[in-house]
Amino acid sequence: MNETIEFLSEKIGSFRPKIGIILGSGLGELADEYCDISVPYSEIPGFLTSTVKGHKGRLVFSEISGNPVVMMQGRNHFYEGHSMQEIIYPVKVMKKLGVDILILTNAAGAVNESYQPSDLMLLKDHINFMGTNPLIGPNDESMGERFPDMSEIYKKDLRELVKKCAKSLDIELKEGVYLANTGPSYETPAEIHIARLLGADAIGMSTVPEAIVANYCGMKVIGISCISNAASSDNGDRLSHSEVIETTNKAKTKFKSLILKIIECI
Repeated sequence: MNETIEFLSEKIGSFRPKIGIILGSGLGELADEYCDISVPYSEIPGFLTSTVKGHKGRLVFSEISGNPVVMMQGRNHFYEGHSMQEIIYPVKVMKKLGVDILILTNAAGAVNESYQPSDLMLLKDHINFMGTNPLIGPNDESMGERFPDMSEIYKKDLRELVKKCAKSLDIELKEGVYLANTGPSYETPAEIHIARLLGADAIGMSTVPEAIVANYCGMKVIGISCISNAASSDNGDRLSHSEVIETTNKAKTKFKSLILKIIECI
């Protein structure tokens, strides 16, 4: 960690980000438009290089609406074969750099049958179905306590702010529960049915490990899903990653507008 922070400090000088954003599949264009300093993951000690299409794999620093921001242009996933500790390492780095608020984005499949592709969903809670927890192992008391409270990971005051931002932009914003599976296979119709019974509205393969660690570190968390496809069904419809990218590309204009408005209003 010390090596990572020292390396990044040399790159960014006195710049100290207060807002962190993790940009998911097909959502990295924001970092292309607002880029004062960029550092490829491959150069950063302790960082992994993303292998997923649609994830450029670099850390981008910029000032947006007067707020210092750091953006992860792509993330690593558990299904790539990485350990949980490797996946959440950038979140801890953001905390060390000074980030107080973390905005997590992802592309997710609909579980709620009223959701349509390209809808945006604000996370009000999540269900961890990944079979493990990123906090397993020795605890670093300087980062957080051994048994962190998880009753309000996605802070109500920030959710209200996001909803007001969406309303001011005339963007319809759903609010629901995100369920995380490991992937990389998409869910079967039976698994979607179980997720619906458990109270999930959308399902994906990321975000939850990062949210758990951010909350553990004392960061405030905002989570937003771009609904990339309807839920798997038994009618023969097939799901693909290209469909995910295509849908998030269609939604990127309103997604970017919402993120920029949130940064402006925080």
